[in-house]
Amino acid sequence: MNVYLTSLGCRLNEAELQTWANDFSQFGISITRSQAEATLIVINTCAVTGEAARKSRQTIRRFHRNNPTAKIIVTGCYASLEKEEAQALLGVDLVVSNGDKNQLAEKAKSLLDVGDMPYAASEPGSSVLFIRNKERAFIKVQDGCRYRCTYCIVTIARGEEVSRTIEDILDEINCLSKDGIQEIVLTGVHVGGYGSDIDLSLYQLVVAILNKTKIPRIRFASVEPWDLPDNFFELFRNKRLMPHMHLPIQSGSNKILKKMSRRCKSEIFLVLVKNAQKTIPDFNFTTDIIVGFPDESEDDFLQSLEMIKQANFGHVHIFSYSKREGTKASKLLNQIDTGTKKSRSKKMHIVANKIKKQQLQKTIGAEYDILWEGKGKKMVNGYYRYCGYTPNYHKVTMELPKNYLINNQIFTCKVIGVDDNYLLKVISSITLDQKLIHKEIELVDINQID
Repeated sequence: MNVYLTSLGCRLNEAELQTWANDFSQFGISITRSQAEATLIVINTCAVTGEAARKSRQTIRRFHRNNPTAKIIVTGCYASLEKEEAQALLGVDLVVSNGDKNQLAEKAKSLLDVGDMPYAASEPGSSVLFIRNKERAFIKVQDGCRYRCTYCIVTIARGEEVSRTIEDILDEINCLSKDGIQEIVLTGVHVGGYGSDIDLSLYQLVVAILNKTKIPRIRFASVEPWDLPDNFFELFRNKRLMPHMHLPIQSGSNKILKKMSRRCKSEIFLVLVKNAQKTIPDFNFTTDIIVGFPDESEDDFLQSLEMIKQANFGHVHIFSYSKREGTKASKLLNQIDTGTKKSRSKKMHIVANKIKKQQLQKTIGAEYDILWEGKGKKMVNGYYRYCGYTPNYHKVTMELPKNYLINNQIFTCKVIGVDDNYLLKVISSITLDQKLIHKEIELVDINQID
């Protein structure tokens, strides 16, 4: 029995794949990299926009077409919001709603007619590293959201807030740490709301992770700015917390923020960002901004541009507003025409990219501990290109004359430039042409491996 796991959309969907990989292993069911070899395909779908729902349907059809004999389980937000439609798609054997995700592997076991647990099942407490990413693991700390932003369908699909216990989260992190994971990302629908249902907080969770795990690098997925207490950024004095946060603002206009039912005013957001940047040097904030939200005037749009300039975001995810049936925003008056949305999006990309390049230029000459990911890619000049991330989440690239096994290793590099794709170019502060121990990890020339 082989299971192929895939997801669309958010990091939370990715985190759930790791959980299922562990669950399936308890039944002796293997995880495969190959769709063609799969006995079962599990698709964790997305429905954040109408386009995301369309891509989810398209993905389901493609997987069935490529492997018509495999059983297919569809889950996630599209499957929860459009259960009957998903069930009717050719090839779908089972639809599992978000509310039943914790039972997905058990339901799959019945679907596959797996009897008693086979001898090959993994031992309790062991972890199966999900094969798509062995350098970074996404840790689902909670699900659901108690807020109802008017443009968001995900909170409807995911339901009420449910937090995992600190002990459960610590067990998962320690297990992954033993298996060699260097970096974790705390994720959820409403990460900042962690513990609201069990009388805990995100602050308490982070303190526990710092005190009771040895994972080298800790990051956060998207966190709502209004959830962070005044002393939260003091935690980042601990170097294991990476100096980067994705704080979605969505608009620089308080009028539009109110229409979105967002709970943070633009001026309060800026104070939070500026204070954090004073507390922690090189702190990098990224954000989301929606252009063309209903009733957005030219002045509202200009306020969003000004927000980008004032906050000095390292990166801005820019979304043109898309009507999503089932949300309050889809019924608001003064919907913005497509041409205006495209024009504003283009202007915002120009401003955001200019700010991003300015931020990157400031890093030239600085040294960072880089976590390297994946294998080297051979370039036309015969060198091998590697990619990784700085602690403050700037993507870097390095070219070496040989193909080394440096993935999942952390070592210091110096920034020497910025390329046209907004990637930092770095050089290593260690000599890679020799066999070398760096932080107790051997760098091996792939060409010398039998």
